[in-house]
Amino acid sequence: MINLNMYGWNSELNRLKQKSAHNALLHGRVAVVHRTCYEVISGNGLSQCELTGNMMFGKSDFELPCTGDWVIFQPFDENKGIIVDMLPRERTLYRKKSGTVAEKQAIASYVDKAFIVQSLDNNFNVRRAERFMVQILEANIKPVLVLNKADLGFEKQRIDEAIKHVASQMPVFFTSIHRPQTISQLRESITEGETVVFVGSSGVGKSSLINALCEKSVLLTSDISQSTGKGRHTSTRREMVLMNGSGILIDTPGVREFGLAIDNPDSLAEVLEISNYAKSCRFTDCEHINEPGCAVLEAVNSGILDHKVYENYLKLRREVWNFSTSEHEKRKKGKSFSKLIDEVKKYKANF
Repeated sequence: MINLNMYGWNSELNRLKQKSAHNALLHGRVAVVHRTCYEVISGNGLSQCELTGNMMFGKSDFELPCTGDWVIFQPFDENKGIIVDMLPRERTLYRKKSGTVAEKQAIASYVDKAFIVQSLDNNFNVRRAERFMVQILEANIKPVLVLNKADLGFEKQRIDEAIKHVASQMPVFFTSIHRPQTISQLRESITEGETVVFVGSSGVGKSSLINALCEKSVLLTSDISQSTGKGRHTSTRREMVLMNGSGILIDTPGVREFGLAIDNPDSLAEVLEISNYAKSCRFTDCEHINEPGCAVLEAVNSGILDHKVYENYLKLRREVWNFSTSEHEKRKKGKSFSKLIDEVKKYKANF
């Protein structure tokens, strides 16, 4: 028997399960998501599960189970099952689905911390770190910046200067799998039963870090590319593994773009510390672009606020505004369509 408490199961989740019409069935946590099936860890071990037709066709893509979700399933045969229900999500990390305006994609749920992994080479990009941090904080998840491959030559002072504004919002670790002490420090930051998702670009060493934290090879990694000197991307799926006597780690494929899936543009100002200056603007509805008496622009012009942080704030705000506006219109159309269906039903009922 597997102790699901080690995977984060608790009394609150059990209370939620009791509300389900299927509470007499087995429950488990989604460890891996494939195209048409799910690997679910339950008290009986690992099961290969599929969805009921109602779940598969009755939910939007982002509502379907993702890695970390807790589900209820009906077992059949040996180590197989059918997922019939899913517990309500908490602390779910989303991103805007590539190629869409307002569709979002669930990356992982029931997440306590998110490790934003960047490598200390050409991959390092503080603007990208800001983007991840904004979405992570929006999901009520604790962000952590992990600057990997610290054995490479890099200018520590330049990096510290670049990240000083995000370092006030989240812990920062410099790591290298070739320096065990740095891995030990990162491991000590993860507590028992805590779920940590690793996010970042391809080739930054997320899978290698997880293997080092687990002190054994649990995920497939690639050798260093001879042409670029960088690690080649290996992960093609979101996968959950268990650290010995500690937390739960979720590896994710590297992403070329991480679109924000946020409904409230105002949250950006607080996360990027723009709100500290915005409070002193002459007008309460100041857009911080060209208004007179704008304290944000004054801070930028005086050098107190980094102009690159300010420019990224404007860029992300436009992106969030486009997403939230499109999401609002989509919901509005959905309500109108539902109203039309109700009217048709009433019309038919009268004849």
